[in-house]
Amino acid sequence: MNHSAPASVKFNVQDLVRAVGMDNAYDTLNLTLTTAQWEIFGGYLQPFALAQGQMLIEQGAQDRTLYFIESGTLSVHYEDEDGRMSLALVGAGSVVGEGAFFSRLPRNASAVGAGPCKLWCLTPVRFAELSNRQPNVALSVVMALGEVIAKRMSNKPRRVAVT
Repeated sequence: MNHSAPASVKFNVQDLVRAVGMDNAYDTLNLTLTTAQWEIFGGYLQPFALAQGQMLIEQGAQDRTLYFIESGTLSVHYEDEDGRMSLALVGAGSVVGEGAFFSRLPRNASAVGAGPCKLWCLTPVRFAELSNRQPNVALSVVMALGEVIAKRMSNKPRRVAVT
């Protein structure tokens, strides 16, 4: 996947901060960082645009990248052994990719742009750098992600959203 933003798309980590702060979903990303910590964290993230219908995560892929949604909505779907599809919508201020990020297992669901999206990605390598250089910020991120996973796993209809 090409994680680059067109020159016409402007990104500012404070827009992601606002989106996270405004998200009131059950599985919200409760990431409470100071402005300075968000700026530090933003330096480890790579912003990019996703078009409507563009695949972000493919079920079965080995990629462990984590994605923070600044704007737009992702359609998350899973095909079980019987070929049935389940759907969940994950919107601005939330995160996808947390399952594979932690487990190192293949992606267990696919995520596609339901419309144009602005996203920020965090690779395992960049997270390791963050952990070494800014352990307090990394710990806050991990705790917030753990809360998201716990809520998604206990909420049966949205369980598919753990990617």
